[in-house]
Amino acid sequence: MLHAGRNINLLAIDDTAIPFTHNLRLEMHRPVKHPDNPLLSPGSADMPDGYGAQFYGSVVEDEGKFKAWYVAIDPSFLEKPGSFATLRPAYAESADGIHWTKPELGLVEYNGSRKNNLVLIEDGPLNVINLKVLVEPDDPDPSRRFKMTGQTRCAVQKENKAGGFQEKTWGTLVPLISADGLHWRLAIDAKPLGGLLPKEARLLPEHHFEAAGGLYKWNGMYYASGQSGGGLGDWGYTHGTRPYSGREVMMHRSPDFVTWSKTSHVGFIRHHQHAKFQYGHGEESHEGASVWNRGNVLLGLYGIWHGGADWEDITLDMGLLVSNDGIRFREPTHEWPLLERGPDGAWDQGGVIQGQGFANIGDETRIYYGAWDPRNRTATSRGGIGLATLPRDRFGSLKMQKANGEAELITMPVSVDGGSRILVNASGLSQNALLRVELLDRLERPLDGYSGNRAARVREAGFASPVEWSSSLPDGQDAVRIKLTYEGDARHQIALHAIYVNRRGA
Repeated sequence: MLHAGRNINLLAIDDTAIPFTHNLRLEMHRPVKHPDNPLLSPGSADMPDGYGAQFYGSVVEDEGKFKAWYVAIDPSFLEKPGSFATLRPAYAESADGIHWTKPELGLVEYNGSRKNNLVLIEDGPLNVINLKVLVEPDDPDPSRRFKMTGQTRCAVQKENKAGGFQEKTWGTLVPLISADGLHWRLAIDAKPLGGLLPKEARLLPEHHFEAAGGLYKWNGMYYASGQSGGGLGDWGYTHGTRPYSGREVMMHRSPDFVTWSKTSHVGFIRHHQHAKFQYGHGEESHEGASVWNRGNVLLGLYGIWHGGADWEDITLDMGLLVSNDGIRFREPTHEWPLLERGPDGAWDQGGVIQGQGFANIGDETRIYYGAWDPRNRTATSRGGIGLATLPRDRFGSLKMQKANGEAELITMPVSVDGGSRILVNASGLSQNALLRVELLDRLERPLDGYSGNRAARVREAGFASPVEWSSSLPDGQDAVRIKLTYEGDARHQIALHAIYVNRRGA
């Protein structure tokens, strides 16, 4: 049950929020890519992002502006493509989320100048291939208002076939904190060594974890979502209690952002990964799940990796995930790509990658994303930040299967009181296509005054059409289910996208 104290989003794509339906089917809707993509591009050859502006990063709204953190890749990457030394955290900002600037922060020297947009790691330079930022304005410690997880590497010793030991580096997690999002320091007692994390400061067990696919807080716990490789041999070991193949969506967690549990959970696996195949050659789940915390539900993006025998055969699309517990993620529709890679010649040809950038602005939902073409590893530039939009929260809709039949749905239990408001996000409504809205108790018995002849009806389409009964919602109801019935001669035109329960003061 969803408790008091927060607004509740019951989305059509969430079959936990809306578990019971009759004569309804789910239709998915893709966002539209912005015509001016990429909105932020790599810089000139003399800048730290002169080769790439890799949006393994974040976009957030904060203090009246949009703020972006991304990975700047300098031009020397082409000479040493496996080196982390070319990868640095950078910052951009925008008044509207469309037109971006890279401010000259003056914090980090690059090529003899501080006129660049690199953020400062006060403990020493840190190279990261992926990063995610979480803003917590209510943190009682102002110096921890901004939190970042980064994927860097640390040195480990692995036994070789000759019986000796050799040094190698594994991807791992590094947490950072900041008061302003520009000056950062490690949240742990450590200092970077050569731009990487010293092996004695490693927070996680020895395994290769691409650690910064997503960062979110759920029920007081911080989660770092990333990619772990099942069946990686020398690179690690399969996580979870079951044998999976290829890249997995895995989460580590922390109660304080400092101490991270060595235990983890594999939160999502594509069905292909239950069969054994060579890493990189199959259908896999790329770079964890970036997450949009909607209060009672988490929406996530993950990379749909189409593998092949060679890099020239690999492409990437982007999938949509839903979670109601912060641990287990699922697809609303099996193997359905929310965002597809662009055609050859487009800026996002070959592959789209998930950053963590989501926003509802007016009647629009925004999804910021990046690009990477795995087929062309010697491209002269890489990445950027793009935008895809769809009508607010209209990721999917519940529509009638048989146009001349009856159709209804019943939600999970939610808590309401006299100050609550119930709103409907629906299209296709009219005088001949309406929604009858009733309240039921936990056992689905109609509540007097809110059902039957006294049910409410919604006839006007909109993103937040109010549901109004003759009296306010009842106080002290902590287990109310909402029942919607499709009515009218044109009821087959109704598309329900979401139901909202807005609580007083939330």
